[in-house]
Amino acid sequence: MIILVLSCVSVCFIIIFLKFFYELWWKPIHVQSALRSQGIKGPQYRFFYGNSKEIMRMRNESLTTPMELSHQMLQRLQPHCYFWKKLYGSDCVCWLGPRPQLIIAEPNLVKEILNKDDLYRKPEFESYLKNLFGDGLVTTRGEKWFRQRKLANHTFHGESLKDMIPAMIETTEMMLERWRQHETKDIDVYEEFKLLTSEVISRTAFGSSYLEGQHIFDMLSRLILILYRNSYLVKIPLLKKFLKTKDDVEGDRLEHGIRDSILKMIKKREEEAKLRQVDSYGSDFLGVLIKASKDVDKTKQISIEDLIDECKTFYIAGQETTASALTWNILLLAIHTDWQEKAREEVLELFGQRNPTLDEISRLKIMNMIINETLRLYTPIITLIREIQKGTRLGKLLAPTRMDVLVSPLTLHHDPEIWGEDVHLFKPERFAEGVAKATRNNIAAFCPFGLGPRNCVGMNFAMAETKIVLSMILQRYRFTLSPSYVHSPIVLIAISPQKGLQVTLQPL
Repeated sequence: MIILVLSCVSVCFIIIFLKFFYELWWKPIHVQSALRSQGIKGPQYRFFYGNSKEIMRMRNESLTTPMELSHQMLQRLQPHCYFWKKLYGSDCVCWLGPRPQLIIAEPNLVKEILNKDDLYRKPEFESYLKNLFGDGLVTTRGEKWFRQRKLANHTFHGESLKDMIPAMIETTEMMLERWRQHETKDIDVYEEFKLLTSEVISRTAFGSSYLEGQHIFDMLSRLILILYRNSYLVKIPLLKKFLKTKDDVEGDRLEHGIRDSILKMIKKREEEAKLRQVDSYGSDFLGVLIKASKDVDKTKQISIEDLIDECKTFYIAGQETTASALTWNILLLAIHTDWQEKAREEVLELFGQRNPTLDEISRLKIMNMIINETLRLYTPIITLIREIQKGTRLGKLLAPTRMDVLVSPLTLHHDPEIWGEDVHLFKPERFAEGVAKATRNNIAAFCPFGLGPRNCVGMNFAMAETKIVLSMILQRYRFTLSPSYVHSPIVLIAISPQKGLQVTLQPL
């Protein structure tokens, strides 16, 4: 009996060892060879870690010190994409652990990947990203994604978007009232914009205020930092479910805290509807989600977990990306005061001293050029990930295994072959005749909000908020870059200034 047991244990150990060896050594080497035979090169696969240690080292080295006041973001924020593109060509492969990641920088292939969601789906994400977004609109797939996208479309487009404009204006007025205490002094506009965008998304999507949702924002911010610290961490496949790190424990604790806070918010909305003795839970995003969770048609109904995940997603997306866009617009206008004056003249000509409307901001041509150029240089989201299945043909490549496809909008936006040798200069006139002319008809070369069916559902919301806030600032202030500003961009969710953005305000 003892011999039999020992034999079984030995066989199991051998099987586990062989599987471990196959997944972590033989398969990656075989896939690497198959890709090289098709002309796809990249750094050598390293046992178990792949190239994750190289990527982390390159990133950490690039972020160790502030940079000069330039806009060469690719080599700072994605140094591996920058150097490996130069070394191996536009399309190359690297390894996050034993999983191959194909980096694509050809606009035609990017267009194909992002437009064909049935072929190039979102991959299964790891625990930290799951803690942050759950199975919400950013990460979910298939029929469930389609159902949830439809709900979000209803909330952030058309008449619903028009109804949000008064809250955007009122919140901006509150911010500008605070600014009166800082006239002729320095102010950190990045901190101001984080507060502003938190208030706007709280009021427009959740019928509350930043103060009511502050606890949620704080916990989400801490989760984002955990995600950043672990973005290239590779864990042992068989042990990662059982061996919890300090960040794993903290991430789970924060996720449960966020869930409980959102559940309280849902319960409060349901109780308010009960007191009013009405069936409506409100027309904002939270109200639409609660209504969908109670739909009698099971095919349209969403679960409470789905509801919570969508709330988390839009709390993050509504704050991070718009705060980033506003911050870098202000930086560039503070440096290029000639364009600041052009934008101000346009705003005053269209609106005078009154507040803009949704219909009117569509006529801001100069501002639209400035915003597009800012989104090109400091695109909020620098990586879009899809999954390619074995046997799928992408261009000339026949995928030898399931692998991730990485699209880097930052690489596309900083490609001199598309934009010219002045690619790193702030030149809004590139967009004077529209995106097609600016990209030389490579529409996929400009994708700050993604592309195709999974483009950012909040794009119109973010653009409207950005134009309204910038217009109202330009009506009241001139601003220049403070000598105390340290140019140190970093990526958490969106590109952000690590040490804030200090400008000096001069009232008009």
